[in-house]
Amino acid sequence: MNTSTAGIPKAGLPEGFVYIDELIEDCIIDAKYAGSDNFMGRPAAGYEQPLVVMSRELADCCIKAADTLRKQGYIMKFFDAYRPQSAVDDFCRWGDDLKDIRRKSVHYPNIDKAEIFDQGYIARRSGHTRAKAVDLTIVDMHTHQELDMGSIFDYMDSRSNHGATGLTPQQEKNRAILRDAMLGAGMTLYEGEWWHYNVNPEPYPDTFFNFPIK
Repeated sequence: MNTSTAGIPKAGLPEGFVYIDELIEDCIIDAKYAGSDNFMGRPAAGYEQPLVVMSRELADCCIKAADTLRKQGYIMKFFDAYRPQSAVDDFCRWGDDLKDIRRKSVHYPNIDKAEIFDQGYIARRSGHTRAKAVDLTIVDMHTHQELDMGSIFDYMDSRSNHGATGLTPQQEKNRAILRDAMLGAGMTLYEGEWWHYNVNPEPYPDTFFNFPIK
């Protein structure tokens, strides 16, 4: 389900941060960690509203990519960007609780939960918390249907990698549409996740922020 931000009161942000839907008006916000459609099956700490916040530098890149995608008939659907350290800590608490496997069949069917840290699917420090990363997909601008990328967001499997084997030609093409727009806007990709892109150089390389999204 898409999350609408219409009518949601927005708190002030620290200098240098923005709500991306205020700058890209035709984007869709589906703030995964503010709800239950994520690998934990519940909201994460620090997400008090279903909004996506990012650094101004990252937003400027996304605006450029959005212009490119719009000309091709697509708009952006944002899952996450800035992530409070409290949320990362919450991810880690969940990862340490080996009894909570309610979302295993959806998000990590092929690995044991005990392997999630060692395989790099959860880290105790994140570039999202330094405001350099964004997670997103693209949708048809007329139907708002997500393009088939060959895996869901936050699917903990090699199928999520850039260059993953076993994808259909259409799935590879769809990933390339997103990748080319993001790289063309000056961002870099994260090899392990087709949905994850970084601004380069990152604006706050030594700061792990912890203000809530509210």
